[in-house]
Amino acid sequence: MTDSETPLQDVQRAADDLIPRLTERLARYGLGELEVREGSLRVRVARTPTPAAPSAAPRAVGLPPDRVGVVPSGPTHHGIASPAVGFFVYADGLGPGLKVDKGDELGHVEMLGVRHEVRAPRRGMVRNLVTEAGEAVEYGQLLIEMEPAE
Repeated sequence: MTDSETPLQDVQRAADDLIPRLTERLARYGLGELEVREGSLRVRVARTPTPAAPSAAPRAVGLPPDRVGVVPSGPTHHGIASPAVGFFVYADGLGPGLKVDKGDELGHVEMLGVRHEVRAPRRGMVRNLVTEAGEAVEYGQLLIEMEPAE
């Protein structure tokens, strides 16, 4: 975007160029939502959620110790939950499509100057970054969706 573009030209460029590219990425990577900021322009493209069948809803049960921090979030992927209340910061270079190994750092939640690391509970691929970098998060809040490795 240049300084000479008007707000109307920004919107037209987003409609003609940016939105189709973001929509294509949503489909290609199976993402739920993408947001891009460029100057004063902010564009968010999201998939329409499909209602889950009642039998497919996650049950409220305790997780075994090796599953702490893993939240069921879909039939083929798992969610990584916040280990604490605070502000979440993604690890450098983390993004959809990135393959990670068990124990790789995905980011951290900072609470009162203390960092609570968020690590991959298993080998797999990052599917979706659910929160924004620096966003205030609650304990147990979904941060990242991940597909397990085959």
